[in-house]
Amino acid sequence: MTTSDQEPDQALVTDVFARGCTSRAAFEDVTSKWSSLALLALGEGRYRFNALRRRVDGVSEKMLSQTLQSLERDGMVVREVVTTIPPRVEYTLTPLGERVAERLRTLADLLEGTVAEVEAARAAYAETDRARS
Repeated sequence: MTTSDQEPDQALVTDVFARGCTSRAAFEDVTSKWSSLALLALGEGRYRFNALRRRVDGVSEKMLSQTLQSLERDGMVVREVVTTIPPRVEYTLTPLGERVAERLRTLADLLEGTVAEVEAARAAYAETDRARS
């Protein structure tokens, strides 16, 4: 078998649809509800943990902690321990995180601007669903 007949090395495949692709894992992390909201909030600026938890209404402390760890692992968030008394932890976006947050902001703006359309579609769906039952 020649080299050209062999399958490509999975580590080199960069296709979000490929199961083993790193971009797919990062895509899954970024598109989770809490990650997207945390990235949007951090796009506004630096946050301390509890301030970020208040900004992302409804997220538990445990879930926010896990979310921030995933985003830090993916290179989108920096966790900085500020040596003050008492010490505090602040989170900021990396350049990659800023680029991702910008695109999420565009999507969030689109969705916020189409709330009336979404509500109308949901009402129509509910009406159709009731008629089917």
